[in-house]
Amino acid sequence: MANRLSQIATRTGDDGTTGLGDGTRVPKDHLRIQAMGDVDELNSHIGVLLAEPLPDDVRELLIVIQHELFNLGGELSIPGYALLKADALLRLDAALQTYNGQLTRLKEFILPAGTRSAALAHVGRTIARRAERALVALASQDAVNEAPRQFLNRLSDLLFVLARVLNRANLDGLGGDDVYWQSERLRKQS
Repeated sequence: MANRLSQIATRTGDDGTTGLGDGTRVPKDHLRIQAMGDVDELNSHIGVLLAEPLPDDVRELLIVIQHELFNLGGELSIPGYALLKADALLRLDAALQTYNGQLTRLKEFILPAGTRSAALAHVGRTIARRAERALVALASQDAVNEAPRQFLNRLSDLLFVLARVLNRANLDGLGGDDVYWQSERLRKQS
């Protein structure tokens, strides 16, 4: 891989195509490339979230997730190949159960807000949903394994839960609670 990455500007994409891991070239707007780009954006955004003060356990989980997302992107770059392992989904399920178990039950919708780290987790959640939609679109035209779509679906749920956890972590002195949507029903009850 090191030899492959020694020349970053190859100019081979100047014609509007890009190479997949199996050597085939596809247009840069191909659904597979769009899905890969959304996964890459999600991974990069988690990198931004990791630049924030975080509880150690959340940090460790997000680092593992970054590696899994890299595997997912690699899987997408080689049609028919599987890199994402079953334990990646099990790890997300376990984390969801652990972190959601620490939270009070929601009685109203919340806004994607609060502390900076929570807001960043919410942005990651929306990128994960977009990546999932891109995978669904790709699967309608091309063979895609189920694990990547399931992983992104679960990851978006986990990022929602982690946003709630991070609002309570108070690592930046701003922690507290979720920011609740002020619905008409709530206003009438007040």
